[in-house]
Amino acid sequence: MTKDRKAVTFGEIMLRLSPPGFERFFQSPLLQATFGGGEANVAVSLAHFGLTSCYVTRVPANPIGDGAVRALRAEGVRTDYVQRGGDRLGIYFAETGASQRASAVVYDRANASVGRIKPGDIPWGEIFAGASWFHTSGITPALGPTVAEATDEAVRAARAAGAMVSLDLNYRAKLWSKERAREVMRPLAAQADVLIANEEDIQSSLGLEVSGADVAGGHLDVAGYRAVAERVAREFGVTRVAITLRESFSASRNGWSAVLFDAKDGAFHQSQRYDVSIVDRIGGGDSFAAGLIYGLVTGRSAEAALRFAVAASALKQTIPGDFNRVTAAEVDRLAQGDESGRVQR
Repeated sequence: MTKDRKAVTFGEIMLRLSPPGFERFFQSPLLQATFGGGEANVAVSLAHFGLTSCYVTRVPANPIGDGAVRALRAEGVRTDYVQRGGDRLGIYFAETGASQRASAVVYDRANASVGRIKPGDIPWGEIFAGASWFHTSGITPALGPTVAEATDEAVRAARAAGAMVSLDLNYRAKLWSKERAREVMRPLAAQADVLIANEEDIQSSLGLEVSGADVAGGHLDVAGYRAVAERVAREFGVTRVAITLRESFSASRNGWSAVLFDAKDGAFHQSQRYDVSIVDRIGGGDSFAAGLIYGLVTGRSAEAALRFAVAASALKQTIPGDFNRVTAAEVDRLAQGDESGRVQR
């Protein structure tokens, strides 16, 4: 296993229950069961892209936990360091919106097994042997005080092992307050090499305003994003800051692009833009993070990595479920300009 091909992610995997198609909750007595969660989604994408992808979490030692581990393995993710214990796997209910009806998510994740993780529980030194990248998000430390401490422990261990660290701010108002998020996330951001966010994440988790952000109105002022990206890099010492730009015209149609500030040379890159007909937007940001990680790990330029990341996340939003089941070759084909959607024979 070569160092430049191994990535580690840490977070919560949940059971996802969704009504069929575009139905409302319990419109019919059916719920489709799949699995997903921020860092698990990143791990799956990286495995599909061809990296050695290792996922760290804690799930209960029961058939539901077994199903979660089996789902990860089926996608090519290494689960050697998935701990077993606790009483339950977190659940979330996801209703897919359409046109002017927004999607809806209801969480049932209190007292989940992962929330019992504490510093010292995970052999990070062993896990990071041979790893070149570590990724986590703002969702994980929001799961509880001990998990926040374990996340900090993981980041420090990754840096000590020489791995690059990426942090997706991923603010979730249903999990913690802005005040608590800033208390935890600002110190974590100062230890990251790559920071990934949208405008709400930056404002809520770091307390920095983004001027010109009007996603609901479909208008984005890129200059405002450049200014805040440069400020984040300057204040937190982050090497690269990536910001996803979603223009929400409706639940079914979004504009999708991103920008990347590279503090190494002061360059600001703006990606291509896609007009996406949404099938399932959940996991779109995770697939962007995975695409950016893959591009940088494999030695692509910052601009090329950004293009790959945006193309990967555009494709994800056409696939039901959390996981982005596409190959690097498929992403490259889109990133290089093939948007025809013609049948590949």
